[in-house]
Amino acid sequence: MDMRKGAKIAVGGVAVAMVGAAGLGAYNLVDAVADGTGTKSEAAPVRTGPPTGDEVDQAAHDFLAAWAAGDTEHAATLTDNASAASAALTGYRESAHVEKVTLEPGAATGAKVPFTVTAEIAYGKQHSTWKYTSSLAVVRGRTSGKALVDWQPTVVHPELRTGGTLRTDAVQAPQVTALDRDGEVLDPKDHPSLAPVLPQLRKRFGEKAGGEPAVEVRAQGPDGGAGARTLHVVSKGKPGTLRTTLDSDAQRAAEAAVAKRSDASVVAVKPSTGEILAVANSRKTEFNPALQGQTAPGSTMKVVTAATLLEQGKAAPGKPLPCPKYATYGMRFHNVEESENPKATFAQDFAASCNTAFISLADDIPDNALAAEARDVFGLGLEWKTGIGSFDGSVPVDSGAGKAAAMIGQGRVQMSPLNMASVAATVRTGSFHQPYLVAPSVDDRELARAARSLPAPVARDLRSMMRLTALSGTGARAMAGLGGDVGAKTGSAEVDNQTQPNGWFTAYRGDVAAAAVVPQGGHGGDSAGPIVAAVLRAG
Repeated sequence: MDMRKGAKIAVGGVAVAMVGAAGLGAYNLVDAVADGTGTKSEAAPVRTGPPTGDEVDQAAHDFLAAWAAGDTEHAATLTDNASAASAALTGYRESAHVEKVTLEPGAATGAKVPFTVTAEIAYGKQHSTWKYTSSLAVVRGRTSGKALVDWQPTVVHPELRTGGTLRTDAVQAPQVTALDRDGEVLDPKDHPSLAPVLPQLRKRFGEKAGGEPAVEVRAQGPDGGAGARTLHVVSKGKPGTLRTTLDSDAQRAAEAAVAKRSDASVVAVKPSTGEILAVANSRKTEFNPALQGQTAPGSTMKVVTAATLLEQGKAAPGKPLPCPKYATYGMRFHNVEESENPKATFAQDFAASCNTAFISLADDIPDNALAAEARDVFGLGLEWKTGIGSFDGSVPVDSGAGKAAAMIGQGRVQMSPLNMASVAATVRTGSFHQPYLVAPSVDDRELARAARSLPAPVARDLRSMMRLTALSGTGARAMAGLGGDVGAKTGSAEVDNQTQPNGWFTAYRGDVAAAAVVPQGGHGGDSAGPIVAAVLRAG
């Protein structure tokens, strides 16, 4: 049967064309002549010149048959570059995950033989049949004189280039349909602050949420993924469904509140569980300052400082603690607008956010006391596993002026709105509940646990002081009209080279706690306070 007339049969699982006997053993023959002496004549001369039609057919047949049979090494020896061919054909089986291949040659044109490839791909649970056409050329070996396949990467696939590989793999994490706590779809068109959040959820929880990734065969260049071209889609994948802790109503309120500022961030959490109810930022970038911000929290940090002083018996709500204009501890500190109240109590100092009163007690507590309280009671600095990228807060041990600055939320203390919302939530319940956006049961992660709860008397005192702040202190204007169990704390954090301090506000109402920051917003009660209040109303 003449391959050049298109006649084909199956050989070793591959459809190939047969050639006549004249095409077999047509080179490298040794003539054995019985001349009575038992000697043999010299080997036939090495063939030269272009391969004959029969040689082209036979070389193509043998190579395709060996390739289809999975005999990679033998197939490689039938080419003029065995090492390169072996690497490419091995990669075809292992990297491209081709479980079986059927090769059907067409009619040769000169030394060129086209062929059709039917590749059965198996990648995990995904299976697919991939059909395409390719071709090979046959040349004569320079030293052997044999007809050999002229090895080029395009033999494997026309799109493959020198040094490149074919790879079958999951090209991206599965899509995720994110739901709020009540099953409502969270569409970034309605909740623009979630646009950078959803891709993170997809990457972390796509498969755990029941999704399947898209799987593709791609031609990669020598430099790996750069410039990779998709050649075949094995599976388009399917989206998973992921329920989050977010509350759509609270999220809408948070989005609307930060939209009134050119730069603002807010987070709301559920104190009894730590569930994150809302996350919103004015600026829509990949960086999420509501969860990942690292800036000084100003006087909102006095919640933690007050807890430290109360626990160590250095202060009590009704105990007198004057609020002078200035206080010196390593450096000179002052109050906002240099206010003073010589007859103030500790509770009044807290409600009026008096810096100097707090700093006057710096020498009464050990250098490590504030850092220990922040970590052991409020969970700050522990490894929070919220289900999304977040900052865990930082309160370094310090001394001298650094220690005094830390007590009023300046110096090296760093927080995000998430951290400060959690601080208010801890006061509300008396115990730290690590915030999270996705339930830990989805991926069996361990949530951070604080070493201990607030002592009951201290928790009670803190709540009374935060309530005083919300009703008649620096948080009263923002919290006006919010009834029920409320508490608040304002903050203004000075930052180098800024004309206005960053405005901070943290508060709770019932089982919702929230915190916001407005960079260069000035007084926290006026700038961040209305944002937090809007979220608390919705919650």
